Parts: sequence; structure tokens; C-alpha cells
Amino acid sequence: MRPPLPAGPYLVVGLARSGLAAARMLRAHGEVLACDRGRPELPPGFDAQLESDGLELLDRAALVVKSPGVPSQAPVIAAARSRGVPVMGELELAWRLLPNRFIAVTGTNGKTTTVELLGAMWREAGLPVAVAGNVGTPLASLVGELGADATVVCEVSSFQAEDSVELAPDTALLLNLSEDHLDRHGSFEAYRDAKLSPFARQRPDQLAVGPKDLELPGRARRIEFGDQGDLPLAPEEIRLRGAHNLDNAMAASAVALSNRVPAAAVAGALRGFAGVPHRLEEVGTVDGVLYVNDSKATNVSSALRGIESFDGGVHAILGGSLKGGDFKGLRSAVAARCRACYLIGEAAERLARDLEGTGVPLHRSGDLGAAMSQAAAAARPGEVVLLSPACASYDQFRDYEERGDRFRALVPRA
Repeated sequence: MRPPLPAGPYLVVGLARSGLAAARMLRAHGEVLACDRGRPELPPGFDAQLESDGLELLDRAALVVKSPGVPSQAPVIAAARSRGVPVMGELELAWRLLPNRFIAVTGTNGKTTTVELLGAMWREAGLPVAVAGNVGTPLASLVGELGADATVVCEVSSFQAEDSVELAPDTALLLNLSEDHLDRHGSFEAYRDAKLSPFARQRPDQLAVGPKDLELPGRARRIEFGDQGDLPLAPEEIRLRGAHNLDNAMAASAVALSNRVPAAAVAGALRGFAGVPHRLEEVGTVDGVLYVNDSKATNVSSALRGIESFDGGVHAILGGSLKGGDFKGLRSAVAARCRACYLIGEAAERLARDLEGTGVPLHRSGDLGAAMSQAAAAARPGEVVLLSPACASYDQFRDYEERGDRFRALVPRA
């Protein structure tokens, strides 16, 4: 049994994908008000106050629905909480309305890959499954659309977890935990607490899956991953590249097998799954140079894994908008595996300071187009041009997807 949906009227703050999906879902349950500080493109007939912080609508709202991109310090959110008006996220509300078995996947890195891999395991077994959440499809869009026997596999970001109130997944998976989003959460401790909040609410009849070296809160039955012997096939048979993806494969296998997906289906998915766009995506080989789009590597630990996926000869494109923290964690991998680094965006100067002295040439390229031109001119057959930015994209792009699409378009033609 899940908690009931609170009564409306509902004020949806932020009208990107999840906000729009929440508004559509909630229309069947009460009056829906909506606002956005910008001017997003809205569907025909969708009524909302744009270029508005929503404060003038708050008196009419019984519940504020906060989109993940809206910070807690936003005036309407702070005002709602000071008045005692409840604030929840789209994911929390959709979970309450979905009767399906619910698997939540969180962590600093590898979430999208693991969620899609889990979906592939269910499909390989012929079992109904839907993949949603931060992976791209809002969870709210699934409400009323699934059969009761379908499993929902949901990617949960720290922003979404922060806005949850009673979310307690049937199975919760923590992949890893390292410093990220300090600009939003303020400290690693606050970021960690947001990530772990769904685990803390789990019951003894639920499952909590995590790596052996990380302690999880809550009362759920604990399952650990990290032993290659637990895989239903040899590690070299896994199609995904990189040691980090072996961790993702072990984590996904632990979740699937614990949910009674047949081992043969788990193994079949691991052999066939090639990965997701923008995460170590091999765009093509031109004149012997491999071009790899790792635009989803938006933090240091993720970029580190991207660079370490290659033995050497890496021309790394790094940079973008700053998120807090430094880039010194890249030094050893850059020194050991990179031919050169091409620094772009707002973070270029900080990257240059933190990578100085590695013995690797550091080019202040400015933007992605210039970086690609320089890297393509310098790379030799057998080497790699890798976009693995270690930064968010918001200084020069709408999101990491637009950045990755631009990288693809800039790859030289054979």
C-alpha cells in the first residue's frame, strides 16, 4: 500500500518534462495551477503563468509540486514551506499513483546505463517493464498506462530524491557515491543524505542493494554486489566497455536475480547491451582515430572512468559549467592516459590550474567546436578523441544531450 495522493489544488513550479507530466497527471485529481520563471514551449491549450516565480498563485494552492530543476531556495518554495504548504516532487506523486513493482536506481555515476540495462534484462526474459525517471521519461507519464504486472525501473537523481517525502521503493539500488552537485546541495553530507533518503524509509519486506563498501540506512533486506563470481557469465563476455561498467553489470545482475529474472536472460542482456547515448558512445572511427561521446560524464568521478576506459592515446575534451569542487581527481588518469587536454567553457581556467604539472599539454580551446578541430588535427591512428567533460553543460548548451549531439555533428567525415 502506498500513501494517498494529497488533495489539490496543485501548484506545479517548473515546466520542463517532469513538470508538464505532473500537471497532466494531476488534472484528473483536482485543479492544477502552473508557473515557470522562463518561457518554455508549452503544448497548445496549456494554461500557465510564464516569467513568473509563482508567488501570486501560492494562496490558491494546497500542494506545491516542485520540478527537479527548481532549487529549494526559489521564492515560492521557501514561502510555501514557511506557510506550512506541503512541497513534493513529481516522482513522489507518480509513485503514489502507480501500483506496480518499483525499482529505484540511484548513485553518482552509472544510473542511466544501469536502468537501461535492467530494462534489457526484463525484456530478454519476456517480462513487461517500463523505464522512467531521470533517464528521460517522466514517471508521471506512466500513470494509467501500464498493466499491473509491469515492473517500473526508475532512475532517481539527488534532486528528485531530495523532493521525496515517503518514497520507499520495493527494490532500491545504490551504485556508488562521490562528490557531486555541491552547488545545489551545499555539502557532500547533504547530497549523500538526499541520495540515501529512499533507503531510510524502506520496510523489512523490501530490498536494498549496494556495493560492499557502502553502508545503507533503513530496514530493508540488504544485498551486496561487487563479486564477479556472482555474475551469470564471464566478465569478458559483457559487451559494455570499462571497469566501471563491470560494476554496473554486477549491480544490475544482483537486482534482476533478486527479483527472480532468470539467469539466462540476465546473461543474454549483458552480452547484447551496447550502452546508452552520450555515455562512452563510440560515434565512429575516422582515419584510424576513434571518436567517443561521453557527454553524460558531468562530474570528476564519471570523467575519470571515461578516461580510464582507454589504455592511452586519449585526446580529452574537458570543461563546461562549474558545479563546485575541484578537478584534481583527474590528474593521475590524465598523466597516464592522455596525449593532450582541450579545455572549454566556464571551467577552463580551473581545470588548467588543477591539471598543471601533469606533463600533458593543456589547450584552452574555449568552445567545443575549437576543441574538436584541435583534437582532430592532433590525433593519430589508434588514438581517441574523447568528450568526457567532468562538468555540467549549462554555460554553452541546454543540457548534456545537446552537447553530445553537437560533438557527434563535429566528428570529421571519413
